[in-house]
Amino acid sequence: MGNRLTQIATRTGDAGTTGLGDNTRVSKNSLRVHAMGDVDELNSHIGLLLCEDMPADVRQLLVEIQHQLFNLGGELSIPGFELLKPEAVLALDEALATYNEQLPRLQEFILPAGNRAASQAHVCRTVARRAERAVVALGNEEALKDTPRQYLNRLSDLMFVLARVLNRMNGGDDVYWKSERMAQQQEPAA
Repeated sequence: MGNRLTQIATRTGDAGTTGLGDNTRVSKNSLRVHAMGDVDELNSHIGLLLCEDMPADVRQLLVEIQHQLFNLGGELSIPGFELLKPEAVLALDEALATYNEQLPRLQEFILPAGNRAASQAHVCRTVARRAERAVVALGNEEALKDTPRQYLNRLSDLMFVLARVLNRMNGGDDVYWKSERMAQQQEPAA
């Protein structure tokens, strides 16, 4: 991996390029830089989510996810390098199974709403989807391992599930979409 930053304002990016971890320079508008930026934004949103009250096990999981996202960003910054291991995807699969088991089955779509922690988890979910799209776009142009794409796909699913878990803290619930179909099903028969 490249040298750690000792100076933040280097002015080397003033011409619209940035340095990758392998010391090559690319446009700040490249697909790789977009993917790196979306992963960084996702990690920042998870950091904001961690400011909220939540169960200790969810907090511990999110902290581990932040570390894995940092690995993912590092992998994206060095073409051909692997930092994010397939075991990280398996850990998300296990978390999905654990937290999904605690939740009632969905009967209708839910809105990205509820308490502040759940709402922030939904923001994380949508940013994870955007990061996934950026990684897919990069993978269409350059060789990438499968793990980054799989990790972001699983993580967006997990953030949806965690939003539901967080909405249930202190007796809350999901915020359901008021669809016409559900309204018709709930109307009393005449």
